[in-house]
Amino acid sequence: MSLTTDYGLADGFVAACHGVIARLAPEARVVDVTHLVPPADVRRGAAVLAQAVPHLPQGVHVAVVDPGVGTTRRGVALATPRGMLVGPDNGLLVEAAEALGGVTAAVELTDPKWLASEVSRTFHGRDVFAPVAARLALGAPLSGVGPAVDPESLVRLPAPVLRREADGFTAEVLTVDHFGNVQLAAPAGLLAPLPVRVRVRPGAGAGPGREAVHGRTFGDAGPGGLLVHADSAGLVAVAVNGGRAVDLLAVAPGDLLRVTAG
Repeated sequence: MSLTTDYGLADGFVAACHGVIARLAPEARVVDVTHLVPPADVRRGAAVLAQAVPHLPQGVHVAVVDPGVGTTRRGVALATPRGMLVGPDNGLLVEAAEALGGVTAAVELTDPKWLASEVSRTFHGRDVFAPVAARLALGAPLSGVGPAVDPESLVRLPAPVLRREADGFTAEVLTVDHFGNVQLAAPAGLLAPLPVRVRVRPGAGAGPGREAVHGRTFGDAGPGGLLVHADSAGLVAVAVNGGRAVDLLAVAPGDLLRVTAG
């Protein structure tokens, strides 16, 4: 089982979810993917989850980045060929489901027998998603959780911007990691035609941008140098050898970067 949230580490929210799972399924091993998704940043949570789950043991993956908690948004559980996902139907789960082979079945979490005896309006991670996931981990059938949901009706996040161009491409900043590396919503194969020397500039910018090395490792750029490379998720990333690309480029998730031949 895994747990991914935006709950942070300063409060008891994560411990409460762990506690619910431990009481209901004491043999379950829980892998904490992260609890430091920026608050309410569903796209960041979706990207982290989708990039992590293929490397985790097959099981039940709980994800909670849920700014719509307590509203009419659905809670859902999804089955895939390589595991199950439990969380809000707000776009958080679908990319991860696709990374696990695609949604084969989906249900809405409505049966009160699967939930906490009292469900808070603001803490569905503890009272809805954790108890459902624990019971699924024990082997309970997905069909018992609630009514079936058409997989085509699941909420999907808007596709990130990606434009292929004659001399390169423009792509949306998808995530920024702990090291300040900037991951773009562009498959690494787009780098193949580009030369060793490239330029990186804001997507709408007309200026010269910054010179960068198209390389394979951070060391290819030299100390303090800017590097464009294929990251461990198979996407284009921009990094600084010994520094933080996010600070050098002054970008944030959702911004556009253009990468072109130098």
